[in-house]
Amino acid sequence: MTDKKAILVIGAGDATGGAIARRFAREGYIACVTRRSADKLQPLVEEIRAAGGEAHGFGSDARKEEEMVALVENIETRIAPIEVAVFNIGANVRFGITETTARVYFKVWEMACFGGFLMGREVAKRMLERGRGTIIFTGATASLRGREGFAAFAGAKHALRALAQSMARELWPKGIHVAHPVIDGAIDTEFIRTNFPERYALLEQGGIVSPESIGEAYWQIHQQPRNAWTHETELRPWMEAW
Repeated sequence: MTDKKAILVIGAGDATGGAIARRFAREGYIACVTRRSADKLQPLVEEIRAAGGEAHGFGSDARKEEEMVALVENIETRIAPIEVAVFNIGANVRFGITETTARVYFKVWEMACFGGFLMGREVAKRMLERGRGTIIFTGATASLRGREGFAAFAGAKHALRALAQSMARELWPKGIHVAHPVIDGAIDTEFIRTNFPERYALLEQGGIVSPESIGEAYWQIHQQPRNAWTHETELRPWMEAW
């Protein structure tokens, strides 16, 4: 029987998702990372391999049931058991309520919530067979409260939070740790660097969340003993108002 373990990161972008994958890869986990375009994953995969880890990139649409089923089946049968699964798709958009089309609202829900359901269901099937595993859904400020212009995003993130809570109540007693960390603050990304330079200038003062710090927090959540599991925790820089 193999002792290999995999981490599946759905939405492994250039910042948070990549940092999570790298952190677990340093501990010997096989990083299985996904984006809509597999080509965009190549730098991350090569970086992990150059550091001595093992990584595989997959082009996958998390909104498509057949693709999620096939993805989990492929990893489980060809690579390693999925010990940790992280849903990290953002889908953050801003529109006034009268400018929010039905297509936008539905697409944001598909990306930020429905995809999480599909991932959670498929990996839970495998984890239940083994009686262990960790499933983490990345939350945001919008998971806790809605703001003007974010009706679609907040609605989807609220729904993802409810999914995580329901799964935790059902799966914790069966040995599967379901967690919902809330990232409440700007993250060190190219988007923040380009569009909010004044905020980005606070990076050296610790005013922006580091993706590496998020990766470390997720690793610590996975390492928690069963007698002291965290479901929801909030990560924010010291200067963030809350």
